[in-house]
Amino acid sequence: MSRSSVKAAKSAKPFGAILVVVAVIGVSALGYVLTRPAKVITLPTVVNLAAAGVVTGSPDALVEVVEFADFECPGCGYFATLHEPDIMARLVASGEIRFRFMDYPLDVHPNALAAHNAAQCANEQGKFWEMHDRIFQNQERWNTQATPDPKKVLKQLAGDAGLDVGKWDDCYDSGSKLEQIAANRKEGERMQVRFTPSFVIGGKLISGSLTYDEMKTYVTAEKIRVMAQQSKETGTKVTTPVQAAPPKGD
Repeated sequence: MSRSSVKAAKSAKPFGAILVVVAVIGVSALGYVLTRPAKVITLPTVVNLAAAGVVTGSPDALVEVVEFADFECPGCGYFATLHEPDIMARLVASGEIRFRFMDYPLDVHPNALAAHNAAQCANEQGKFWEMHDRIFQNQERWNTQATPDPKKVLKQLAGDAGLDVGKWDDCYDSGSKLEQIAANRKEGERMQVRFTPSFVIGGKLISGSLTYDEMKTYVTAEKIRVMAQQSKETGTKVTTPVQAAPPKGD
């Protein structure tokens, strides 16, 4: 081997070593990016706010229906996409009831809290229900089975809902809505909610999804009770609606 060939071989060794080091660093960095955990959102342990939820419908409605729901719960998604539109159109829009959504993210659904945070931040811009609908309609895109970091999809849904995404993003990252979510969940715990969705109508806790007809039955019974109480208090007679038979299995 010539002197020049030996010299070239010696000079190539450090360069080859550098390439190996760079490759190792690159693979390590890629591995970190792929395996690093997503930012975990947790509820505060100390809550100084009263439960509130988000309400739609007439404040003059005789009956209020309260739903305790988890955005990642399949049963809640089933109710929200299949039965709730009919209930909103025929009971809420008509002024017969007002409807209150209460946050009840379950610990068994790791991505649920992110979705509740996303919806409450949409509420800050007056678009809770628009975001609510999109979150439920797209459960399979952001739930725990789909991704360890649901924010990317939720952010897209915020844009689809017509939100100012920059303001929504600031709200989401600040965690400013988490205390209210915690307060709403504590109210459900106080009422011994065990399943989602669960509904409270006239102080009665009803577990499981309700169809329009089942909801109407409970609402009618509560209207009769309220009107009878009003009649007793005022000493006047009122005409009460015809009560339907209670749902089977109730």
